[in-house]
Amino acid sequence: MTSLIDHFSATYAPSTPLPPYLTPITPAYSQTSPSSATKREWPQPVRDYVSRAFMAENSIPDIDMTLVAARLKQVITEAAERDIMDSIDWPNLPLPQEILQFLKFAGPEAANMMNMQICGILLDAKLVSRKRKSPDPITIPPWLQKPTKDLAERIDGRSGKKQKKVAEFRATAGVSKFNDLEKRKKRFDLSDNSSPSSYYNNYHNNDVIMSDIDQGPIVGTCQILEKQYFRLTAPPKAETVRPLEVLKKTIELLVKKWKEEHNYTYICDQFKSMRQDLTVQHVKNEFTVRVYEAHARIALEKGDLGEYNQCQSQLRGLYRLQLGGRPGEFTAYRILYLIHTCNRTGMNDILADLTFADKQHAAIKHALEVRSAVASGNFHKLFRLYEDPPNMGGYLMDMFIDRERLVALSIICRS
Repeated sequence: MTSLIDHFSATYAPSTPLPPYLTPITPAYSQTSPSSATKREWPQPVRDYVSRAFMAENSIPDIDMTLVAARLKQVITEAAERDIMDSIDWPNLPLPQEILQFLKFAGPEAANMMNMQICGILLDAKLVSRKRKSPDPITIPPWLQKPTKDLAERIDGRSGKKQKKVAEFRATAGVSKFNDLEKRKKRFDLSDNSSPSSYYNNYHNNDVIMSDIDQGPIVGTCQILEKQYFRLTAPPKAETVRPLEVLKKTIELLVKKWKEEHNYTYICDQFKSMRQDLTVQHVKNEFTVRVYEAHARIALEKGDLGEYNQCQSQLRGLYRLQLGGRPGEFTAYRILYLIHTCNRTGMNDILADLTFADKQHAAIKHALEVRSAVASGNFHKLFRLYEDPPNMGGYLMDMFIDRERLVALSIICRS
């Protein structure tokens, strides 16, 4: 075997220098001379490996046999110097031409890495396949690999985790917590015939809370004039609802008490209870308009814009039904309210809906002049209008007049 290695080393000795990435690397741990590798008996697997390297059927057209002989000598010499000749799996070790083919396409960095592995005899059959003639591509980084699961599978996986957590909660939670969860689910569940807007109206209206109350009007039988307001959590009963005749007596009592006592907390609670009784009985007439107008005026007097805005919203729908009342007065209030909130979109809508007759109304005419003075910066006119507003428009102007005073003061300072 020694003569065989010397034979192919002398026959296929390279006449020209090897490329940098194919130049064998002499390890720093080598303490023996290369000739010492030829002074021992070569195992039969090594002999077979050399024979396979020079078989015509294993040759690769693009690989020079001179380079094959040099690579083969390097592999055997390194194995002999490290005394690991018997521990290498020679039948599965890639042939030199296969290694050279890989290095030819891998580039300088991969070639240097391959040389380091060859020097340590760390190659195995998985690095380069003997049967594969094309170069083995470099491993693709994880962030460039195609995901094994598509988007739908990943979403299903996440929803599966969520369902698992819900199942764990059901198994560990007490009866009370489980019942609370079911009640909350039913409360926020929208049926096929419902919509988000109907949900909002049902659950955010102070008059009626439950959506299933709308099963038809009922006729109340309660004869109590004063009744505390409660949010409905079940369909109302006739014995707890006051009929229209009783409600007419109630409003007279409430107006009298407001003039005498001015207890807004009590009056607001009573008016909300009246509005609730009118709603569950589906009463929409002149008296309904009177109730909402009275409550809106009291809320304006106390600066409760929340209750005022609820009454104003209901009055807009009642005025469209031509049920009477004072639509001109509350249209003027709405214009002043939009000036306070700086709602340009709402202002454009209400201006587009005004008719010529509406603009001749004294309160509406005053509100439009206030809007024009604020928009044009005519503060002299604005403060003159503030001195004598019709009806209760002064309460709404009080909410934005200080803001306009600061604007006017800043203009005076700049001038």
